[in-house]
Amino acid sequence: MTSSLPPQQHQQQDEDENLWLEDIDGEKQLAWARAQNAITVQAYAQSPAFEALQQGILEVLDSDERIPMVRKIGPRFFYNFWRDKENPKGIWRRTTLDEYRKPRPEWETVLDIDALAAADGENWVWHGADCLEPDYRRCLISLSRGGADADVVREFDLEAKQFVEGGFSLPEAKNHVGWKDIDHLYVATDFGPGSMTSSSYPRIVKEWRRGTPLEGAVTVYEGLHEDMSVSAWRDNTPGFERDFVSRQMDFYESETWLRGTDGKLVKIDVPDDSNTDITREWMLVEPREDWTVGGATYRSGSLLAAKFDDYMAGRRELTVLFEPDDTTALDDYSWTRNHLVLNVMHDVVNQLEVLTPPADGKGPWKRESLGGAPELSTIAAGGIDEDENDDYFLTVSGFLQPTTLYIGTIGQGEPQVIKDSPSFFDASRHRVSQHFATSKDGTRVPYFEIAPKDLKADGTNPTLQYAYGGFEIPLQPAYSGSIGRAWLDQGGVYVVANIRGGGEYGPRWHQAALQENRLRTCEDFAAVSEDLIARGITSPAHLGAMGGSNGGLLMGNMLTLYPHLYGAIVSEVALLDMRRYTNLSAGASWIAEYGDPDQPEEWEFIRTFSPYENAKPGLACPPVLFTTSTRDDRVGPVHARKMHARMKALGYDSSFYENLEGGHSAATDNKESAFMDALGYAYLWRHLRN
Repeated sequence: MTSSLPPQQHQQQDEDENLWLEDIDGEKQLAWARAQNAITVQAYAQSPAFEALQQGILEVLDSDERIPMVRKIGPRFFYNFWRDKENPKGIWRRTTLDEYRKPRPEWETVLDIDALAAADGENWVWHGADCLEPDYRRCLISLSRGGADADVVREFDLEAKQFVEGGFSLPEAKNHVGWKDIDHLYVATDFGPGSMTSSSYPRIVKEWRRGTPLEGAVTVYEGLHEDMSVSAWRDNTPGFERDFVSRQMDFYESETWLRGTDGKLVKIDVPDDSNTDITREWMLVEPREDWTVGGATYRSGSLLAAKFDDYMAGRRELTVLFEPDDTTALDDYSWTRNHLVLNVMHDVVNQLEVLTPPADGKGPWKRESLGGAPELSTIAAGGIDEDENDDYFLTVSGFLQPTTLYIGTIGQGEPQVIKDSPSFFDASRHRVSQHFATSKDGTRVPYFEIAPKDLKADGTNPTLQYAYGGFEIPLQPAYSGSIGRAWLDQGGVYVVANIRGGGEYGPRWHQAALQENRLRTCEDFAAVSEDLIARGITSPAHLGAMGGSNGGLLMGNMLTLYPHLYGAIVSEVALLDMRRYTNLSAGASWIAEYGDPDQPEEWEFIRTFSPYENAKPGLACPPVLFTTSTRDDRVGPVHARKMHARMKALGYDSSFYENLEGGHSAATDNKESAFMDALGYAYLWRHLRN
């Protein structure tokens, strides 16, 4: 339903001719969406070429040769969630490690989502399982209706492989739920009026005892209406059992407390904008800003370690495990039983390092290399069972290199190949290169280019440029059979732009494009486009741009601010109306990223990157396709609906497709994903191949 406008925006409401489209499930609005869908399908999705494109992508998504990535749950079994042609909604299944090593493992089905959906008469989408350690017999299964972020939660017995009759169960909401023990849960959910934040997430967390009504659960903590969310959980690691409560003020700032057995909360005294992790005796802290504590200053983007109990007792002795420089950033880390694996990016390419804490908890950590990625590819490693051993899985992937999965044990030689992903296209015809463009303010912006080896720099090559540029998320080299078949095999050039706003160079790269500096994402993306044109790789008539969610907002801005650079644009599940975004779906949760349009001084800079505001006559916009999903309760379909309606009213070549299911991914199964992907690629091919 349409949210109410703040007083200062009443006049703006009168100016918005498309407010009626904000009633997401209204009969008139859905009829409008279906009519727009029919026009787009008729124009772009009813040809033999489209069918071939869609089928090629679906074969990749449904392939039995894909690597079934697993997660260890309990002492024996490795679990995998799997979708294919026979199981479109998916099956949750398990096997042993010995069996998993085989080319064709035998799997035991634990839960069949297709069968469950048929029995319940619901379009269930798997949202995962939270299993209670250390016994790992009971799990909390989360299921979404049609792919929305909101889900229902049901208790499941892993031994009996069935839901627990009379067990814990939560109705549909944006739930945060976790085990305390077999008879108690920490629950943050919709408890009724006033219990949700302005971001549409829970404001109150309670402790719920088995066999009692949810209404009788005991309040643990209440946040503020303007907060993003609250949650609580227990770390049940044997010997290190602890309870925590967290208040997420916005996307980047939070407070965490240690909860005592008496319910008393003791705050963990670290910067609100840091990422903090407690594993066994260690606390790791990643500050987003320079942090001065204990007489020392630590750089933004560092990784710091301290003994947790000592820190809570007031000691401030921190060990620097990683410190960034101008070209390196911490990508990720993972614990094994006795070691910490660091994944570091140097100019967006990974290297792995193993750190071993001192036995007595004092002195330097031992450091050893675990290897680097092959040229212009991505390597990642993660512990398999951090409570039990030093085993790890390692993956290697590149734009032209199918993923390989290794298994190893730290300190016991080289890891061994356990699974290989198949090749879905002829990579031998292509090459990968990394380049650097210069943005408007002189910043060096990296980008990857995947192109035919015999490419002629004559400006005629159909080129697809992709980016995300937000929320400190990096885009790294990765294999995609779908892109290979749908774009590279057809003779196209594919480009990934590592623009500011992402995490390619850590917090500084992200913070450089926050709020009043948001236009830097557009300037960086445009700089890459201009570099491609200057190098003769392509020309505006043959250059297409694509992005989703925050990347879809970027596409809306390229459409309205840099229309001369592109021959066609695809904007997927995007934010576009930045005047209204905080009143739509979960938009209020992103104020820290974009700013608050209800504050006049902030609206002055937000309006510069609001595509809906900047869509005006006389822009000479290229053709644009907006795709979205009715069930997307994160960004929501309203943005794409209104933007398309405005573009059409202005006389521009705009197309629109709204999947009636799918959530923020815009698809509930592989068939829907293949259709949505094929639609975007088919649209670009139609406009760029001329």
